[in-house]
Amino acid sequence: MAHYRRVGHVPPKRHTQHRDGEGRLYFEELMGEEGFSSDSSLLYHREIPSAIVDSQAWDVPDATTTPNHPLRPRHLKLHELFPKETWDETDVVTGRRVILANNDVRISYVVSAQESPLYRNATGDEIVYIESGTATVETVFGTLEAKQGDYVVIPTSTTHRWLPTGDEPLRAYAIEATGHIAPPKRYLSRYGQFLENAPYCERDLHGPDEPLQSEETDVDVLVKHRGSRGITGTRMTYARHPFDVVGWDGCLYPFTFSVHDFEPITGRVHQPPPVHQVFEGHNFVVCNFVPRKVDYHPLSIPVPYYHSNVDSDEIMFYCGGDYEARKGSGIGQGSVSVHPGGLAHGPQPGAYERSIGAEFFDELAVMVDTFHPLELGEGGLASEDEAYAWTWARRQK
Repeated sequence: MAHYRRVGHVPPKRHTQHRDGEGRLYFEELMGEEGFSSDSSLLYHREIPSAIVDSQAWDVPDATTTPNHPLRPRHLKLHELFPKETWDETDVVTGRRVILANNDVRISYVVSAQESPLYRNATGDEIVYIESGTATVETVFGTLEAKQGDYVVIPTSTTHRWLPTGDEPLRAYAIEATGHIAPPKRYLSRYGQFLENAPYCERDLHGPDEPLQSEETDVDVLVKHRGSRGITGTRMTYARHPFDVVGWDGCLYPFTFSVHDFEPITGRVHQPPPVHQVFEGHNFVVCNFVPRKVDYHPLSIPVPYYHSNVDSDEIMFYCGGDYEARKGSGIGQGSVSVHPGGLAHGPQPGAYERSIGAEFFDELAVMVDTFHPLELGEGGLASEDEAYAWTWARRQK
């Protein structure tokens, strides 16, 4: 993020002495991306942030994948992955089930009513989309409040934990990058400000407002990190709680952005998917489809044309409303469609004709397009509707 923020107490000049009321020095930590050649923030700790007293192996959730071969479109029914009796025992970190993944991005799903352990993803940034429910997200930068429709954007190596709130469980769709996530470059000026033609701006991004303090000692943090054989995990025990920051400033911090604050871009004829883009990562993009006025040319066909995205797999998470183009396919709330590169796809039979004359689509979906093929995780295999691939032909296999 290029949007500068300052929270709590920081000294007038960076890398200079910063003391408490009794003259005791605070410990400055520079958290920076790309070898400190990109966005960064300075955090001021009451205690030494690197003081650990133990380090043990942590078995990360099952991340094994299976190729999408033979190649076909797929329908994953995510709501089947977490029966009601599992909610109270599942947390947002250790309970995630991987549905799709490649070397650039991992997509998982979880339904949780349990608070998570402290967690830090050192492999890349995370975007966690809240399908339903509410949560408090405590971070080393401060607290975020998350609700239905929010993207919770968490930079690499941000220590945090999830605390579901309210009467309903938290349903979360997690997109984990191997690298960093940012707004599309075309939305930004050369200095990093959102342009007037961007579908959202700085006012829509909500970061922590004040530091978060804890006095605990010997505190465990689960760290997901790179190993010689892929992603692995370590349970680190810190002498003092990581939440001891008295102030921070910079352009790197967690924030929330509500899908309901995304202003859709429409036209007289059907607009291509890039107008729906909200974030980009290394070799993937994130788009959202929101309720909107649709095409208003007198001869327009509002649903998408059939299309072959020759360089990408298209992954659509249906999280609200009524998705017109998928009627008759079995897709509903909580579904994910997988349309791999190499295959044309588009509306289900009859949707093309039915859409003529429509003026508004009440739909909500999050799409991830990847530029390298995705494989199916154990959660994807466990939730597949195997009849989906044949629905355009209206045949059962």
